Amino acid sequence: MDPQPAKPPEPPQPLKRLILCADDFAVHQPASQGIARLAEAGRISATSAMVLSPRWAQDAPLLHDLRAQIDVGLHLDWTSGFAVAAGHGLSLGRAMAKAVLGGFNTDAARVVIERQLDAFETHWKAQPDHVDGHQHVQQFAGIREALVGVLAMRYPDAKPYLRVSRAPAGQADFKSRIIAILGANAIDNIANNAMWTRAAALSGIYDFTGTVQGYGQRMTHWLQTSPDHTIIMCHPALSAEPGDSIGAARAREFSYLSGEGFPAALRQAHARLARGCDW
Repeated sequence: MDPQPAKPPEPPQPLKRLILCADDFAVHQPASQGIARLAEAGRISATSAMVLSPRWAQDAPLLHDLRAQIDVGLHLDWTSGFAVAAGHGLSLGRAMAKAVLGGFNTDAARVVIERQLDAFETHWKAQPDHVDGHQHVQQFAGIREALVGVLAMRYPDAKPYLRVSRAPAGQADFKSRIIAILGANAIDNIANNAMWTRAAALSGIYDFTGTVQGYGQRMTHWLQTSPDHTIIMCHPALSAEPGDSIGAARAREFSYLSGEGFPAALRQAHARLARGCDW
């Protein structure tokens, strides 16, 4: 009896593509420096900038030589001290209440969005690769409609991708459910109708407590349970900045992401860091 031919080896499964985005570039110097160092080392694949910060003009050059390595986008801001100083800002609680009780005025929101895009382009000399929101304001009622409309007018031929702040299945907790309730499905539907690229899900949501080891365990879980085309947000900084309510968490995140545990966790999750152009 002739021997059975050996089965050909199974083709290798493609690596899962995940965008690791460092939020809050330019919020303060340690954040900008930490994010730039992680980008240089290939430990993140995107960042989003707080362009209302006085540091945006000063810190943007830190990213100029990294254009080919990471996506750089706008961190749309309505709730920071910078936004309050600019005249349109609200506390997060008031902004959430406004989003629920009728929403923001769309025409006024459009003006604010245009100004922040202008500030981004002035110092980056290019359009944003993506747009998200500080404390997820990009999906608040009134803002989300204005945002997609403004982007469609400004960038009809090269659309920045959007963040939908909705946790993947298996990662949803109380905090992520509250974030999603404030407009994840709505902005997803608006973007879908406009044929706009957006992330499948948002991972990296937690309460900013714990240790470096604990953050590593969270990241391992996020990497393993996030589907292809997920954005994982992070908030690293070289050191804690006095007065920053999540400064200690930022320093812990930088410590983990710059160490050897993170690339090992990526390999174990059969994942790689990707950019929007990979979608």
